Amino acid sequence: MKNIILYLLLISGTVLQSQTKTDHQKPWVISDGTPFVPKDSYPQFSWDTTPTYYMFGDKERVLSSDELKFIAERTHFICIEKSHGYEELGAAELGAKHEAAAFKAIKPDMKVLFYFNAALAWPYTSYSKDFTKERIDSSPQLKSFLIENPKTGELAEKHTAFLFNVLNPDFRDWWVETVAKGVEDSGCDGAFIDQMHGNVNLMKDKKEDIEIAMGEMMGNLKKRLGDDKILLANNANSDSAKFVYPVSDALMFENYSAVHYKKENLLSDWDGMLKNAKEGKVSVFRLGVEGHDRGFLRSISNEEKYKVMPKISQEKLEYALACYLIGAQPYSYFMYSWGWALADGSLVDYPELQKPLGAPKGAYHRTIPNGWEFTREFEHANVWINIESRKAKITWK
Repeated sequence: MKNIILYLLLISGTVLQSQTKTDHQKPWVISDGTPFVPKDSYPQFSWDTTPTYYMFGDKERVLSSDELKFIAERTHFICIEKSHGYEELGAAELGAKHEAAAFKAIKPDMKVLFYFNAALAWPYTSYSKDFTKERIDSSPQLKSFLIENPKTGELAEKHTAFLFNVLNPDFRDWWVETVAKGVEDSGCDGAFIDQMHGNVNLMKDKKEDIEIAMGEMMGNLKKRLGDDKILLANNANSDSAKFVYPVSDALMFENYSAVHYKKENLLSDWDGMLKNAKEGKVSVFRLGVEGHDRGFLRSISNEEKYKVMPKISQEKLEYALACYLIGAQPYSYFMYSWGWALADGSLVDYPELQKPLGAPKGAYHRTIPNGWEFTREFEHANVWINIESRKAKITWK
């Protein structure tokens, strides 16, 4: 009798495990009707509410417990920005390590990415600390990785950072090992790699070589990280990143300036999200706050920005969210902010993003051929948008 009971329990357990496995592997449906089967390394995804991605940094400090809880309640997918915790802990990888551990302690399935730049030599990690005017001459090897300004003979700079020379094979080897070490040391689940252009503006005659070198470098990084880590490439849907695209697990549509609100750009992004889904890749669709791009934000003080932008962003959310929902595919995540600092949107409450959404009932509908009005139906929301007049309406059911 005991043997029969044990046998029945074993069979029941096997069935439950089989059902769980089947549910886990059940493919999501892309808007063209084909299946999307995620990699095991991907973050959790659900249509229950708007799937979101958060990316933030505070150079002065790490998150408070309340801030940690606020973000953890709203997402399963984050990136720790380039200088987070630098002044408090002394190195950006320590800031990422602190937050990765803190998030996973309260949400074990949180996927956390480590930030690194492929073009700008930010000096915030312990591995890159010598990329400053005061230190660079004492590190001849690192200095050899940088581009000189052809007009002055001095090291080229952008946004106060030196610029990497991706055509240097020794640099590419160093960079791959450095990013991999950052991911390992921080305990993160992968890397967000910024700037796919390879500083081509300073070497326009070597454009093709730069594109190939970028693809090689990113491909080697993916191999070094392994299949259990996520490689997210920023703005790698462009033709100039055609060698980066195939080796990336995830792509961000950054939309950092007003030009990206143009109707043609948005339509291209929707096509890009569909392409990514068909390739089994994650998409992050990010929009800044409409009408408040970098130029505007740089024209006002930080005090003014932090005072007025949360309210403005809440007023502008419906249009931005509609832009995402029209093109959203399985494993497409929405990010909404007016910058990359912690105070640039990550701590603003947007109740609409917590409303029940439900799966889309099909692809978007273009109401007039070659027109700019689109609709899409979700289980709990109807979306209407005109990307020429920049008007939108989300009707929640």
